[in-house]
Amino acid sequence: MMKILIIVTNIGNYASGNLKTGLWLSELTHIYHAAKEKGYEITISSPRGGNVPIDPESLKHFTLDKISEQYWSEGDFRLLLENIEQLAALTQQEYDLIYLAGGHGTMYDFPDDSTIQSMVRNQYEKQKKVAAICHGVGGLLNVKLSDGEYLIKGKSMTGFDWFEETIARRKRDVPFNLEAAIKERGADLKKAFIPMTSNVVVDGNLITGQNPFSSREMAKVVIEQLEKK
Repeated sequence: MMKILIIVTNIGNYASGNLKTGLWLSELTHIYHAAKEKGYEITISSPRGGNVPIDPESLKHFTLDKISEQYWSEGDFRLLLENIEQLAALTQQEYDLIYLAGGHGTMYDFPDDSTIQSMVRNQYEKQKKVAAICHGVGGLLNVKLSDGEYLIKGKSMTGFDWFEETIARRKRDVPFNLEAAIKERGADLKKAFIPMTSNVVVDGNLITGQNPFSSREMAKVVIEQLEKK
Protein backbone atom coordinates (compact mmCIF):
# COMPACT_ATOMS: atom_id res chain seq x y z
CA MET A 1 0.00 0.00 0.00
CA MET A 2 1.26 3.47 -0.91
CA LYS A 3 1.82 5.81 2.03
CA ILE A 4 1.53 9.54 1.55
CA LEU A 5 2.15 12.46 3.87
CA ILE A 6 0.30 15.73 3.29
CA ILE A 7 1.76 18.71 5.14
CA VAL A 8 -0.49 21.69 5.86
CA THR A 9 -0.09 25.05 7.60
CA ASN A 10 -0.83 26.05 11.18
CA ILE A 11 -1.00 29.77 10.43
CA GLY A 12 -4.44 31.36 10.37
CA ASN A 13 -3.61 35.08 10.10
CA TYR A 14 -1.34 37.36 8.10
CA ALA A 15 1.36 39.10 10.13
CA SER A 16 -0.65 42.34 9.97
CA GLY A 17 -3.40 40.61 11.93
CA ASN A 18 -6.01 42.24 9.70
CA LEU A 19 -6.76 39.27 7.46
CA LYS A 20 -7.37 35.59 8.01
CA THR A 21 -5.57 32.95 5.99
CA GLY A 22 -4.72 29.24 6.37
CA LEU A 23 -4.87 26.14 4.20
CA TRP A 24 -6.52 26.54 0.80
CA LEU A 25 -9.08 23.76 1.07
CA SER A 26 -9.02 22.38 -2.50
CA GLU A 27 -5.27 21.94 -2.31
CA LEU A 28 -5.90 19.30 0.33
CA THR A 29 -9.23 17.78 -0.74
CA HIS A 30 -8.28 16.80 -4.30
CA ILE A 31 -5.10 14.93 -3.44
CA TYR A 32 -6.83 13.45 -0.37
CA HIS A 33 -9.77 12.23 -2.47
CA ALA A 34 -7.58 10.80 -5.24
CA ALA A 35 -5.36 8.97 -2.76
CA LYS A 36 -8.35 7.67 -0.80
CA GLU A 37 -9.90 6.26 -3.98
CA LYS A 38 -6.65 4.37 -4.60
CA GLY A 39 -6.66 2.95 -1.09
CA TYR A 40 -3.46 4.74 -0.07
CA GLU A 41 -2.58 5.28 3.57
CA ILE A 42 -2.89 9.04 4.12
CA THR A 43 -1.37 11.08 6.94
CA ILE A 44 -2.09 14.81 7.33
CA SER A 45 0.35 16.72 9.49
CA SER A 46 1.59 20.26 10.20
CA PRO A 47 4.59 21.89 11.86
CA ARG A 48 2.81 22.40 15.19
CA GLY A 49 0.03 19.82 14.92
CA GLY A 50 -3.44 20.47 16.30
CA ASN A 51 -6.09 22.44 14.43
CA VAL A 52 -5.78 23.29 10.72
CA PRO A 53 -7.02 26.83 9.94
CA ILE A 54 -8.85 27.06 6.61
CA ASP A 55 -8.55 30.19 4.46
CA PRO A 56 -12.08 31.65 4.42
CA GLU A 57 -11.60 32.71 0.79
CA SER A 58 -11.31 29.03 -0.16
CA LEU A 59 -14.72 28.33 1.36
CA LYS A 60 -16.61 30.92 -0.68
CA HIS A 61 -19.20 29.57 -3.07
CA PHE A 62 -17.33 30.61 -6.22
CA THR A 63 -14.17 28.75 -5.17
CA LEU A 64 -15.74 25.60 -3.70
CA ASP A 65 -15.72 22.77 -6.24
CA LYS A 66 -17.81 19.63 -5.78
CA ILE A 67 -15.07 17.55 -4.16
CA SER A 68 -14.13 20.31 -1.69
CA GLU A 69 -17.78 20.97 -0.92
CA GLN A 70 -18.37 17.27 -0.32
CA TYR A 71 -15.50 16.92 2.14
CA TRP A 72 -16.23 20.19 3.93
CA SER A 73 -19.78 19.00 4.55
CA GLU A 74 -18.52 15.78 6.19
CA GLY A 75 -18.25 15.99 9.96
CA ASP A 76 -15.60 13.26 10.10
CA PHE A 77 -13.32 15.13 7.69
CA ARG A 78 -13.62 18.39 9.61
CA LEU A 79 -13.00 16.52 12.85
CA LEU A 80 -9.85 15.05 11.30
CA LEU A 81 -8.54 18.58 10.68
CA GLU A 82 -9.12 19.69 14.26
CA ASN A 83 -6.37 17.61 15.82
CA ILE A 84 -3.70 16.43 13.41
CA GLU A 85 -0.30 15.05 14.31
CA GLN A 86 2.77 17.23 14.71
CA LEU A 87 5.30 16.75 11.93
CA ALA A 88 8.24 16.18 14.28
CA ALA A 89 6.58 12.96 15.48
CA LEU A 90 6.73 11.49 11.96
CA THR A 91 10.39 11.91 11.05
CA GLN A 92 11.15 8.18 11.32
CA GLN A 93 8.29 7.19 8.99
CA GLU A 94 8.77 6.26 5.35
CA TYR A 95 6.46 7.68 2.67
CA ASP A 96 6.05 7.17 -1.07
CA LEU A 97 5.05 10.82 -1.40
CA ILE A 98 5.44 14.01 0.63
CA TYR A 99 2.94 16.62 -0.51
CA LEU A 100 3.07 20.27 0.59
CA ALA A 101 -0.43 21.77 0.37
CA GLY A 102 -0.77 25.53 -0.04
CA GLY A 103 -2.59 28.56 1.25
CA HIS A 104 -0.96 31.87 2.20
CA GLY A 105 -0.41 30.62 5.75
CA THR A 106 2.39 28.38 4.47
CA MET A 107 4.47 31.46 3.63
CA TYR A 108 4.99 31.92 7.36
CA ASP A 109 5.60 28.41 8.69
CA PHE A 110 6.93 26.37 5.76
CA PRO A 111 10.11 28.07 4.40
CA ASP A 112 12.21 27.99 7.58
CA ASP A 113 10.87 24.81 9.17
CA SER A 114 13.85 22.51 9.76
CA THR A 115 11.66 19.38 10.01
CA ILE A 116 10.10 20.04 6.61
CA GLN A 117 13.55 20.67 5.18
CA SER A 118 15.09 17.45 6.53
CA MET A 119 12.10 15.27 5.61
CA VAL A 120 11.90 16.67 2.07
CA ARG A 121 15.67 16.33 1.58
CA ASN A 122 15.66 12.71 2.78
CA GLN A 123 12.63 11.91 0.65
CA TYR A 124 14.15 13.39 -2.48
CA GLU A 125 17.57 11.82 -1.96
CA LYS A 126 15.93 8.41 -1.60
CA GLN A 127 14.53 8.91 -5.12
CA LYS A 128 10.99 9.27 -3.80
CA LYS A 129 8.29 11.72 -4.86
CA VAL A 130 8.02 15.26 -3.52
CA ALA A 131 5.07 17.44 -4.53
CA ALA A 132 4.01 20.98 -3.66
CA ILE A 133 1.20 23.24 -4.82
CA CYS A 134 0.67 26.99 -4.93
CA HIS A 135 2.23 28.73 -1.88
CA GLY A 136 3.15 25.31 -0.51
CA VAL A 137 6.18 25.38 -2.83
CA GLY A 138 7.62 27.90 -0.37
CA GLY A 139 8.45 24.86 1.75
CA LEU A 140 10.97 23.85 -0.93
CA LEU A 141 12.81 27.18 -1.05
CA ASN A 142 15.37 26.50 1.68
CA VAL A 143 15.76 22.73 1.28
CA LYS A 144 19.41 21.96 0.65
CA LEU A 145 20.63 18.57 -0.55
CA SER A 146 23.60 16.76 0.98
CA ASP A 147 25.94 18.42 -1.53
CA GLY A 148 24.92 21.86 -0.22
CA GLU A 149 22.93 22.86 -3.31
CA TYR A 150 19.32 23.96 -3.11
CA LEU A 151 16.96 21.17 -4.13
CA ILE A 152 15.13 23.39 -6.62
CA LYS A 153 18.27 24.78 -8.28
CA GLY A 154 18.10 24.03 -12.00
CA LYS A 155 14.70 22.35 -11.67
CA SER A 156 11.65 23.12 -13.77
CA MET A 157 8.83 24.00 -11.42
CA THR A 158 5.92 26.31 -10.80
CA GLY A 159 4.14 28.11 -7.97
CA PHE A 160 1.84 31.06 -7.28
CA ASP A 161 3.34 33.93 -9.27
CA TRP A 162 3.50 37.65 -8.50
CA PHE A 163 0.84 38.64 -11.02
CA GLU A 164 -1.54 36.12 -9.46
CA GLU A 165 -0.76 37.71 -6.10
CA THR A 166 -1.93 40.99 -7.64
CA ILE A 167 -5.16 39.37 -8.80
CA ALA A 168 -5.63 37.88 -5.32
CA ARG A 169 -5.06 41.39 -3.83
CA ARG A 170 -2.50 40.09 -1.38
CA LYS A 171 0.73 41.75 -2.60
CA ARG A 172 0.80 44.11 0.37
CA ASP A 173 0.05 41.38 2.88
CA VAL A 174 2.40 38.53 1.96
CA PRO A 175 5.77 38.33 3.74
CA PHE A 176 7.76 37.89 0.51
CA ASN A 177 7.52 37.55 -3.26
CA LEU A 178 7.33 33.80 -3.92
CA GLU A 179 8.06 34.08 -7.64
CA ALA A 180 11.23 36.11 -7.01
CA ALA A 181 12.36 33.70 -4.28
CA ILE A 182 11.97 30.69 -6.58
CA LYS A 183 14.04 32.41 -9.27
CA GLU A 184 16.70 33.46 -6.74
CA ARG A 185 17.24 29.80 -5.93
CA GLY A 186 18.06 29.13 -9.58
CA ALA A 187 14.88 27.27 -10.51
CA ASP A 188 13.25 27.50 -13.93
CA LEU A 189 9.78 28.86 -13.14
CA LYS A 190 7.12 27.71 -15.60
CA LYS A 191 3.94 29.81 -15.58
CA ALA A 192 0.53 29.08 -17.04
CA PHE A 193 -0.07 31.06 -20.23
CA ILE A 194 -3.22 32.49 -18.63
CA PRO A 195 -2.92 33.43 -14.92
CA MET A 196 -5.19 31.59 -12.48
CA THR A 197 -5.50 28.55 -14.74
CA SER A 198 -4.22 25.03 -14.12
CA ASN A 199 -0.52 24.33 -14.54
CA VAL A 200 1.41 21.29 -13.27
CA VAL A 201 5.12 20.72 -13.86
CA VAL A 202 6.96 17.41 -13.44
CA ASP A 203 10.76 17.33 -13.20
CA GLY A 204 11.82 13.82 -12.23
CA ASN A 205 10.59 13.16 -8.69
CA LEU A 206 9.57 16.79 -8.16
CA ILE A 207 5.94 17.68 -8.98
CA THR A 208 4.61 21.23 -8.56
CA GLY A 209 1.28 22.95 -9.18
CA GLN A 210 0.86 26.68 -9.76
CA ASN A 211 -2.35 27.71 -8.01
CA PRO A 212 -5.66 26.47 -6.52
CA PHE A 213 -7.02 25.93 -10.01
CA SER A 214 -4.32 23.27 -10.47
CA SER A 215 -5.64 21.15 -7.57
CA ARG A 216 -7.56 18.64 -9.69
CA GLU A 217 -4.85 18.19 -12.33
CA MET A 218 -2.19 18.06 -9.63
CA ALA A 219 -3.93 15.15 -7.90
CA LYS A 220 -4.28 13.32 -11.22
CA VAL A 221 -0.62 13.81 -12.18
CA VAL A 222 0.68 12.85 -8.75
CA ILE A 223 -1.27 9.58 -8.77
CA GLU A 224 -0.05 8.84 -12.31
CA GLN A 225 3.54 9.43 -11.26
CA LEU A 226 3.18 7.24 -8.17
CA GLU A 227 1.62 4.42 -10.19
CA LYS A 228 4.35 4.44 -12.83
CA LYS A 229 6.23 1.18 -12.99
